[in-house]
Amino acid sequence: MLLGLTAALAATACFGFGSVFQARGARAAPHVDRVRAGLLAALVRSWPFVLGTVMDIAGFALSIVALRTLPLFTVQAVTNASLAVTALAAVRMLGTHLHRSDTAGITAVVAGLLLLTVGSGTEGREDAPPAFHLALLGTTVLMLAGTALLARRAGNAAAAGIGLLAGVGFGITSLAVRVLDASSLTAVLADPATYALALGGVGGYVAYALALQRGTVTAATAAGTLSETFGPAVIGVLALGDTARPGYAWCAVLGFLLAVGGTFLLARFAEPEPGTDPAADHPAERTPAPR
Repeated sequence: MLLGLTAALAATACFGFGSVFQARGARAAPHVDRVRAGLLAALVRSWPFVLGTVMDIAGFALSIVALRTLPLFTVQAVTNASLAVTALAAVRMLGTHLHRSDTAGITAVVAGLLLLTVGSGTEGREDAPPAFHLALLGTTVLMLAGTALLARRAGNAAAAGIGLLAGVGFGITSLAVRVLDASSLTAVLADPATYALALGGVGGYVAYALALQRGTVTAATAAGTLSETFGPAVIGVLALGDTARPGYAWCAVLGFLLAVGGTFLLARFAEPEPGTDPAADHPAERTPAPR
């Protein structure tokens, strides 16, 4: 359990600081209205952006360790708390300012993580019936189809819907990592969870990007956080046997709710300040979007 918790907290730090470094590198690049080869080259040459990307990759690797050793509800709540790390790091590195709701969100996240640490029990089983693996892949296909349909719409309702689907994709990734048969290369290639993992991860990132284009960061992030944390947590308990520490179920539940609730409060942290132009280059007045 200690190894998994350490990996989850380290992944949270990587995701949180990675977002800030990527934002710092992206803001140093020339501002353009569409993706160009020159922009991509500038990002690749930017050490903060490259460092942020490396930290994201490291965070994903650490989250795999956590997902194989801790209950899903613990890992999902801990890693989604990376926005609190981003908020604190952005104050120092990007000159942003915390509002009362941001401070309350960070406090709730910290309190929730402490309670989760006390209340988390042992991980359930890693094996699941073939139908579960197929269901993961089928759900991924439905998520991709739903994203394609909602991508034709605009506004906060569409952003929330696509953000919700992005969270489903990320949640599928977590579930697939948990049940993936990694006994051999043949088993990995034959497991539907492998393809659910790949498609869910890529589809989730694409869906989140589409959601950000169609509405506010708050709408996209809040909806994504809801599906990414609660879905796998419930499935982990009901289908995979995840449990809280005996006698401390209340502690685990309260910690989970506080951590997720704090993330909701911090969702607006990535919005531009009122009266500023989101397209303008004002590093001190904007904050990086969460992962």
